[in-house]
Amino acid sequence: MPFLFDIKRYSINDGPGIRVTIFFKGCPLSCRWCHNPESRSFKTEKMYNKSRCIGCSSCVEICPEKALTLTSNGIQTDFTRCTVCGQCALVCPTNAMEMSGRRYSEEEVMSVILKETAIMDSSGGGVTFSGGEPLAFPQVLKSLLVRCGEEGIHRAVDTSGHADLSVMEDILPHTDLFLYDLKHMDADEHRKWVGVDNVTILENLQFIADSNKAYHIRIPLIEGVNTTDENISATIDFLTSLKRAPDMVGLLPYHDIAAHKYEKLGKMYDDEGLSAPDDKRQLEILNTFIENGFNAVIGG
Repeated sequence: MPFLFDIKRYSINDGPGIRVTIFFKGCPLSCRWCHNPESRSFKTEKMYNKSRCIGCSSCVEICPEKALTLTSNGIQTDFTRCTVCGQCALVCPTNAMEMSGRRYSEEEVMSVILKETAIMDSSGGGVTFSGGEPLAFPQVLKSLLVRCGEEGIHRAVDTSGHADLSVMEDILPHTDLFLYDLKHMDADEHRKWVGVDNVTILENLQFIADSNKAYHIRIPLIEGVNTTDENISATIDFLTSLKRAPDMVGLLPYHDIAAHKYEKLGKMYDDEGLSAPDDKRQLEILNTFIENGFNAVIGG
C-alpha cells in the first residue's frame, strides 16, 4: 500500500500542464536544505501548528501517554513518551495537531487521480510521483505507473536517483518523464551535504540518458555548497558527456520557507551557512548552461 504524506491537486510545478502530485513519505537522503522535512522519515510523524492552537487542552486530556502539556508557549510534546498514536490529532478542533504519513490503498490514490483527468487532458498535464523518494517504494510505484498508463495519463517521476539500477530498469518503461535532481558532482561533497555519495545517482542518470525517455535536470543553487565555477563546470561536463542532453535544466535557488515545517515537527532547522546566490550569480550560472547548448531556466 502506498505510504504518502500528501496528494496535491492542480500542481503546476511538477512537470508539464496541470498535474496531480503524489508525495511518498520516506527518503534515503538527508539533504541539509530539504524543503519537505516531513517527507524524510519512513514513519508517521506528529506535526503541531502553534498558530492554529486555541489552547483548549483536548489533546492533553486524551493523550494516553501523558506526553502533552499546555504551556504559555503552546503545546509541548515529550517525544520520549509520545507513541504517535494520533489521538491528539483526532480531537483537535482546529487541526493544529496533524499526523503526517498514512497508508493509502491503490484504489484511493487512483480515485483521486482519475477525478482530475479532464483538467489534465485539457492542460497537457498528468500525474507526478514525488516524495520523499518514490523509487524507495518500487513495487507500488510500478503498479500505479502501469495503471495510469492504462488510462492514458502522462506519468512523471520526481527523483533523486538514489536507488538500485534494477529499480530504475523496472520503472523506466512505465515512465514518460523523469524530473531528476543533481545536487553536487563531487562524491565526497555530495556525501557531506546529502548523506550519501553520488555514484549510484550518476549511473542511473546515465541509464535514463541512454534510453528514449524525456528527462529534466533540477539543480538546487546553494551558495557555499554547489555554485562554484568548479562544480558548475563539472556538472556541464557530465551532462555534455551523456548520450542525450536533458530536455530542460531547471536551476532552483535556495529558499528557507521550510523552516516552519521543522518547527511543526519539533525539530531544529540547521540552515547555518545556507543561502541563495545573488541575482548576478544566478544569471551567470544560467548563461553558462545556455552557452553550452542547454535549455536552461531559473525555476522549472
